[in-house]
Amino acid sequence: MDSPVPPHSSEPRPRRRDRHGRGMRGPVAPPQVPLSVSRAESFRDLVQDSVERLERRWPQLADVDFMVLDVPGIAAPEAAEETVPLGHAVSAEKNRPAQIVIYRRPVEIRAKNRDERALLVHEVVVEQVADLLGLSPESVDPRYGQE
Repeated sequence: MDSPVPPHSSEPRPRRRDRHGRGMRGPVAPPQVPLSVSRAESFRDLVQDSVERLERRWPQLADVDFMVLDVPGIAAPEAAEETVPLGHAVSAEKNRPAQIVIYRRPVEIRAKNRDERALLVHEVVVEQVADLLGLSPESVDPRYGQE
């Protein structure tokens, strides 16, 4: 039971682990794992998927700028309404292209899970494209409202 205790050295030992002995901390997940994608990036990807789906049918959408904002601004045209808008379309003018803005937080709040969010994002994009082109949403995407 008697074990000799090594003498205490005055030189500091090199640190190989953190002070609790669990090892050095690293990232929670590697970059290629979906966990490392932020909600905003994931939402942007949903909008991009929806736009690409519509561009196959409507090539003129290549000239439209699609943007994602967190929330509508105070000066948004729909600010006088009682409901919060999910998106907004702005027609082209002589020195700027047409724009479609999708508001991330209002859409996320209305969707319960990722599948619902993807469906709602697509519906909002279709509605805004229809508004911009002056068509009905059903003519922009025949599957609108059926999914």
